[in-house]
Amino acid sequence: MSYPERIVPDETEHGVVALHLVRYAFAAPHCAGKRVLDAGCGVGYGTSYLAEHGAEHVTGVDIDPESIAYAEQRYAAPNVAFRVGDLRALGLEAASFDTVVSFEVIEHLREQEAFVDELARVLRPDGVLVLSTPNAPETNDAPDNPFHLRELSRPDFEALLRARFEEVELFGQRRSTTKRYDTAKRLDRLGVRRRLGPLRRPLAALLGTRATQDVELDDVVVAPDGLEHATELVAVARRPRGAA
Repeated sequence: MSYPERIVPDETEHGVVALHLVRYAFAAPHCAGKRVLDAGCGVGYGTSYLAEHGAEHVTGVDIDPESIAYAEQRYAAPNVAFRVGDLRALGLEAASFDTVVSFEVIEHLREQEAFVDELARVLRPDGVLVLSTPNAPETNDAPDNPFHLRELSRPDFEALLRARFEEVELFGQRRSTTKRYDTAKRLDRLGVRRRLGPLRRPLAALLGTRATQDVELDDVVVAPDGLEHATELVAVARRPRGAA
């Protein structure tokens, strides 16, 4: 379970988990009373969150057998199922889910069009897709993150979805920070803050903002405004094109 892109809540700092879990919290209202697919579920903590927050049933799919084995042991529940699967060819029935969520997955795939096509295929005509990805300044096939194969700019991310869905709303995820914190971060061109080690936490508190390891869900905003400042983009797409 040492894969850096895999968040394991039992082994990860609380704030880091919150930065990932907030997307599931954002999606939860779209999942209430619904049959949900969590595409790229990792170890299943988000799948479990949705099942505990109103979803009728949630299926978590991931290509990594080790992650699925962990999920089945740690997050088993009557309204949860996990399975190993290729997200580009899920092997699931068409129009079988009311809601599909997929967070921080698309940037790990080269075949991004096929991936979104497959998510649209398993979604019911009146269903909802909630999808996130890093907010890259420009589309890049060689990102700094060695585990990302292709990061999308906001225009390219939106265009990819609009080609397959009639309605697309974009939201941005960002931390709630004070002006003092933002100013200090902007002025720290030499990266001194990153080298402070244990002093980073009290410095962040002095600037009126929690350190990353202490972040709570309420410290993170997912909103339609300020997209240029967002660290991640979250799309809500409806009415898959070509659906009956």
